[in-house]
Parts: sequence; C-alpha cells; structure tokens
Amino acid sequence: MSPVAPAGDANSLRQAWKEAHLVPLWESPTAHKPPPPPDRTHLWAWARIRPLIGGAIDVANPAAVERRVLQLVNPASRSPEDEATARTLAAALQILLPGETARPHRHSMNAIRFMLEGSGAVTTVNGKPCPMEVGDLIITPGWTWHEHTHRGTGPVIWLDALDVPLHLYLGTAEFQPGPVNDNPVTLADASFAVANVLPDGASASAYSPVFRYPYASVVKALAAVPPARDGARRVRYVNPTTGGAAMAILDMHLAEIDGQTAPFRTNANAVVSVVEGEGESQIGGDTIKWRAKDIFTLPQGNWIVHRNAGGPARLFTVSDRDALARLGVLKEEYGNAAN
Repeated sequence: MSPVAPAGDANSLRQAWKEAHLVPLWESPTAHKPPPPPDRTHLWAWARIRPLIGGAIDVANPAAVERRVLQLVNPASRSPEDEATARTLAAALQILLPGETARPHRHSMNAIRFMLEGSGAVTTVNGKPCPMEVGDLIITPGWTWHEHTHRGTGPVIWLDALDVPLHLYLGTAEFQPGPVNDNPVTLADASFAVANVLPDGASASAYSPVFRYPYASVVKALAAVPPARDGARRVRYVNPTTGGAAMAILDMHLAEIDGQTAPFRTNANAVVSVVEGEGESQIGGDTIKWRAKDIFTLPQGNWIVHRNAGGPARLFTVSDRDALARLGVLKEEYGNAAN
C-alpha cells in the first residue's frame, strides 16, 4: 500500500478498521503522551473527622450493614467505582461498640487493621483470637476468615486498609459470607516469638502465620535499629517464615521521625497514620501539618520529606510496595538531605 492512500480508500479503510474494532496506534493521542503529574496528597485531620464518627454510630448497626465503616475517599475520585484512597489502596475507619460483633466473612482482598482508639476488641483470624490495643496491627490476608467482637467499654476505632482497587481492576475481587468453614490449623504466636527460630517442620507460607503485631513489641524493635537511608528509624512488618512482607501486595512499616528526613521518592502508593507526635511533611508541592491519629496519603511519584515538631513522632505506613516489587517495577530514589 502506498504511504498516502487516496482519500476515498483511506476513508473506507478507516471504516473497516472501526467495524473490526481496530485503531491505528500511531494516531493515538496517548501513544506518546507524557505521564500525568503525581496526584496530590490529602490529609484527614482527626480533629475534624472524629466528631463525624458519631453519626455512623447513630445510623448504622453491624448486624444490619455487615461492617460500620466510613471510607476515606480521595478528592480526586470521580465516581463510586473510583473510591480509592490512594490509587490501589482503599482505607477506611471502622467502628465497633461494646457488645457488638461484625460477623465472619472472607474475601480475596488482603486487609489490615491498625488500632486508633479504644480497648477490648478482638479480631479472630482463621480461628486465632487477636486482641486489639492502640497501635497494634492485625492482618487478615486474602481468604482468611475474620470477625470482630468488642467486649470492652466505649467505642473502638481502627484504620482499615485493603487492596480492593487493585483487585477490582484485575477482576479478582471475590467475597464469601460466613458461617466459617474449613478453618486451617494455626500455631500460637508464641511459636514464632523468638527471632531466628521457627517451629520444626514450619515451611514458608504465603502470608505471615502471625496475625497480630503488638505495638509495644514493634516499638522495642524500632529503638534497636539504625537510621534508614532517609534518616528515619524504620521497621517492616514481615512474614517470619520468609522474611518478606507480612502478606502479598500490601507492605507495612513503622517509622520514627526525629529531625528532618532526606528527600525520598517512590512509585509505590501509601497511606500514613500518625501514631504519636506531630510534625509536617512536604509531599510534592504541598506541605501538610499532622498530629496524632491524622491520616494522609503519599501518592506515587512525589518527593517526600518528613520532619517532627517537638519530640520524636511515629508514623505507620501501609503501601502497595510489595505488589510493585513482585512485579519487578518498584522504583525508589533518595535525594540530598540539603535539598
């Protein structure tokens, strides 16, 4: 075919392509389009959202709605099908009152629970009870049965984070309600409590056999580690049978900020919960100030700098970093601390 076809022939050809659902890539407006700028960060200030939680308590009951949950929807979201908190991550606040139970279910999506307020709740994962105290991390890997009960006093509130948007995109989002069946055999957490020692016969598992990471233990480990490349002290919640992420796709860290960190940039997306202290973060072109229990996003592609105010601050982070690492596309960069 000649480089320039007669107009009539070209029109006929294009119509034939259209009818066959073919599009010439060389004319696509997205073929050589530069990537869009990074998303902007968003902060959910606890002082603003905590009073609004009472409304959820008044209008929703777990017995009727499965879970009493308020989603953290990024302002950039455009529709109910796009209610991500940070692209591949969906975060939310879940509330349980004394005497309430959030009935058991399981799903293909991985999820974490990070305790923000209250005491006395228990999450049961594959039959293993996991007490929930402030700062504790509870993981519910994909297809593990889990339910929540509260036998304490006063409401409990925790941060949920799941890889729902990624599963929706991949077409792998599945859900199964209770009752619980085919629970696997689990070992007590004490079996994995000594570093570098595993029960005889324990083999590498797809997710951590330890579902609860008590805050006090993690803080103790945090105090013993040297500063990371950005200057913060940081520990990773891992699967003791592999040394990798506690479960596939989601990655969790606890960092202590005491000073100003060196600039850091990654193509992973993250949601941050401020556990203790206060400070500010420069995220791309935005600077946000944060305090304990505030929640904010770290959208991919932004240069990030954290600094505390007053005493040291601790930040809990959940990200999709493990998913990118498994795909071989994770990219991380460090800048000059003087920048």
